[in-house]
Amino acid sequence: MQTELQKTERELKIRNYSSKTIKSYLYGLREYFSFKSCDYTKLDQENMRDFLLNCERRKISPQSRNLFLNAIKFYYQNVIKNSQKIEIQSAKKPKSLPVVLSRSEIEKILQIPPNTKHKLLLSLAYGAGLRVSEVIALKVQDMDLEEMTLHIKQAKGQKDRISVLPEKLVDNLKNLIVGKSGNDLLFESERGGKLTTRTAQKIFEKALHLSGIQKKATFHSLRHSFATHLLENGVDIRYVQELLGHQNIRTTQQYTHVTNPKLKNIKSPL
Repeated sequence: MQTELQKTERELKIRNYSSKTIKSYLYGLREYFSFKSCDYTKLDQENMRDFLLNCERRKISPQSRNLFLNAIKFYYQNVIKNSQKIEIQSAKKPKSLPVVLSRSEIEKILQIPPNTKHKLLLSLAYGAGLRVSEVIALKVQDMDLEEMTLHIKQAKGQKDRISVLPEKLVDNLKNLIVGKSGNDLLFESERGGKLTTRTAQKIFEKALHLSGIQKKATFHSLRHSFATHLLENGVDIRYVQELLGHQNIRTTQQYTHVTNPKLKNIKSPL
């Protein structure tokens, strides 16, 4: 098993897959190999279906099952070089609306952290529509305080993009970077070095808890709220798509279901 996993890891790295995707694919493939137990290199579609059914019975989410399937397909197509088409459809994912915080809820959350750096981290994540992995990776040189822009480098899908820098954060950001060089991280950990995504998530979770807001929000809800509030302000959806770095406009369109003013203006007949 280990030999096949190493071959897969090598191929993923050659193709410049992200470290997160590599980790996820290897985990999924390890799960499948453990289920298969032998003859790993033999493509057996019935065995794959049995594995995915077993995952469903174990209450593994459709998203994770689809990831496992993608990992298996990558292994047989790109590592084993088997040209046989794997005719197994992805699991249907439940369609749910993103959890969006109102402007007043955002304001309440951003006022809570006593640590100025923590408050600034959450404020920038919301104000620029950043993923947690993006905000902790920001460097001083990624900010253009004159043009009021942020350069997000090698984000999801290994793509760069430009986002807006909130004007009201400029003074605090200037104070934060005093004595730092361009290559220094914007938000360093207490011991120096990069903050972990979990640390950033805990900062948000603590602020959410202390705010008393009952929504099942996560750090990513800051990004959802950024997109929703821009659309409510009348910003064209194409610009919102570009700021978020969405490849497909349909991903951005999910926010139109949350912001639809015609629906919100309907009065219940009760």
